[in-house]
Amino acid sequence: MSERKSTNITWHHGKVSREDRVNLLKQKGVTLWFTGLSGSGKSTIACELEHALLENGHHSYVLDGDNIRHGLNKDLGFSPQDRTENIRRISEVARLFCDANTITLTAFISPYREDRDSARKIHKEGEFLEIYVKCPLDVCEERDTKGLYKKARAGEIKEFTGISAPYEEPLTPEITLDTSALSLEECVRTILAYLENNGYIRFS
Repeated sequence: MSERKSTNITWHHGKVSREDRVNLLKQKGVTLWFTGLSGSGKSTIACELEHALLENGHHSYVLDGDNIRHGLNKDLGFSPQDRTENIRRISEVARLFCDANTITLTAFISPYREDRDSARKIHKEGEFLEIYVKCPLDVCEERDTKGLYKKARAGEIKEFTGISAPYEEPLTPEITLDTSALSLEECVRTILAYLENNGYIRFS
């Protein structure tokens, strides 16, 4: 699916440089790739982090898995092939956001290591941070407000990650958040501290 069909194309460079955007926004564009089981807390943390960044004068945007499937990726299902294409497309979008110097928060299950590694490779060095939102399966099922796990257990949802489809845990994520032990506030503080300590943001 990722084979390029277009020919005779050239990348066009504008007059505004990446450095110009960094100086204007006082931040460095980066993609924070949240991965974990359904119900682990990816979207909740991403949205709370977006709000915290805004309050501190930083521009960010959440690309949520369900939201993307309403539009850009509405033609994709949940087969391994479609999951791979889903991740490839959003990785390209996140890279463009990153180039615009936006702190991009992606909240996707993204169950396969190979797909997450491919997403990293699409970005430049240092512009992709993998955040493993770790949570035991039984806790995720307890939080299942959408009833998805119950449907998956009943066989009503096919290829559901953690039940009838695999989840491959990250091996070396930049950040691991155990949401069965950490509060939402603690998770957000952990990420903010990482971003500040590594020069992606600075507080006035």
